[in-house]
Amino acid sequence: MTDRKNKDQANTTASDTAAEDSSGTNASKKAADTNTNAIGVDIGTSKIVTAVKKNDHIEYASHRNAFISVEYSSFTKRILNQNQIKHHQIGNSLIVYGDGAETFADMLNSETRRPMRKGLLNPNESHSVEIIKKALDDLIGSTDVQTGKLIFSVPDAPKDTPTDIIYHESLLNRHLSGKGFATRSINEGLAVVFSELEDENFTGLGISAGGGMCNVCLAYLSIPLVTFSITKGGDYLDDAVASVTGMVNTRVRSFKENGFDLKRSPSNSVEDALQVYYDDLIVTLVKALKQSVMTTSTANKVDRPIPVVLSGGTAKVSGFKDRFEQVLKAENIPLDFSKIRVAKDPLTATAKGALMAAMHEN
Repeated sequence: MTDRKNKDQANTTASDTAAEDSSGTNASKKAADTNTNAIGVDIGTSKIVTAVKKNDHIEYASHRNAFISVEYSSFTKRILNQNQIKHHQIGNSLIVYGDGAETFADMLNSETRRPMRKGLLNPNESHSVEIIKKALDDLIGSTDVQTGKLIFSVPDAPKDTPTDIIYHESLLNRHLSGKGFATRSINEGLAVVFSELEDENFTGLGISAGGGMCNVCLAYLSIPLVTFSITKGGDYLDDAVASVTGMVNTRVRSFKENGFDLKRSPSNSVEDALQVYYDDLIVTLVKALKQSVMTTSTANKVDRPIPVVLSGGTAKVSGFKDRFEQVLKAENIPLDFSKIRVAKDPLTATAKGALMAAMHEN
């Protein structure tokens, strides 16, 4: 089910979508409808989030960017429709996607699959483009507003595959612009700056630690000075811990997202492994930041203390901020950092920043 929530509200309510066209969605109940003139979209490896302004609040909609394939039968298809579980038929398979995929995978002791990998479309999944388009169509309707603006997030180009971002960005831009919006992309780290650092005149370090990557942007008065990414994120943690513990990565993810605390001493092998790989991710991230700052001449010219905002599901775990701060201080990066904090809502910050960019352009 699609989750919807208002700004500053922790509660989520199930969407009242109805089964239609074998997808479990109703085309009239979407995050963006014909009255929407600005929308922000965070297209992440593990989750897709949309943000729209409704009256005096921001409304979000999201679902997991994951799927699992089950054998087709008319009975299974009917049960999925009755329970409003998102699915799509491809050949002799039913592709269960969105939040329902996680439940199915856990029940079957199997692993979910991703239409995206390390921040980009997954070349190892033959139906990745079809699935990501279906997921976006479920969340975003068309617009009749001539000034409608849609801005979607993209990662910084990975160093090992720098050209893949061109295909990824172009395909998404073409699909989303087909809905009637004037469409462009925004760097994921810059979107965090837009979301969280308005009071600091959009000056500071925005870090989005997501499922596939960590994306970083150092901005001065909204202008990016340094941007980079590392291809380690939540999926890296899940896969690495699963490899050394023998636990299915879907269950590692559930374990990680439900009460794990980096400040607490490990009490079992899974917690021990999570501590090890979280440390590895944070050290890799901070060392990459140091290298980027030291090789960018303009970064050292910032004339004020730099606030740091951590966002994304990977940064949400308890103790992440404290551990990041320890490693950051130890590296002696030649910048004057001020307060380090976690975004107000780490899971929606990128979508909110994309929305703010769209609203300012309108």
